[in-house]
Amino acid sequence: MPELRTERLVLRGWQDSDLAPWAAMNADPEVREHFPDVLTREQSERSAARFQADLDARGWGWWAVEVAATGEFIGFTGLDPVDEDMPFAGIEVGWRLARTAWGHGYATEAALAALEFGFNSLALPEVLAITTATNLRSQAVMQRLGMTHDPAEDHDDMSVPAGPLRPNVVYRISAGEQQPAER
Repeated sequence: MPELRTERLVLRGWQDSDLAPWAAMNADPEVREHFPDVLTREQSERSAARFQADLDARGWGWWAVEVAATGEFIGFTGLDPVDEDMPFAGIEVGWRLARTAWGHGYATEAALAALEFGFNSLALPEVLAITTATNLRSQAVMQRLGMTHDPAEDHDDMSVPAGPLRPNVVYRISAGEQQPAER
């Protein structure tokens, strides 16, 4: 499984030491603002195990992200096939960071590395990103990545209760539009 590095970050496999900060992140209502619920420690541990199993099986997926200078775990970033119940197919880029990591450009930096891997190592023709219509912070990251909003594929996520989390937006970027990742 490849480890991706940027100037400030390491995208790597999941470690036991990641579980406590990962669970704390997922229990934070602010981090989970654009999701229906916070997660229990057990749910967080199961998700980390699933992420690592995907990394082991295919060599890519949702990597744990750490700050290179300190080794601090700050969240995840990566690529994953779009869920089968979505109204479209493709490979999605995504991220989720602890609140202490917000505002430092880490999401953009890590996502650029994931996109570079997707386009250069996996030869993906295109990558998409999905978020709630109300998640303006993630949409700003998508725009910084050079992604373009695709209103034709905006949709309601029927897996969440009716309300502000149901409308979702879709952004896309093709291989020729990618920006080089910071090294």
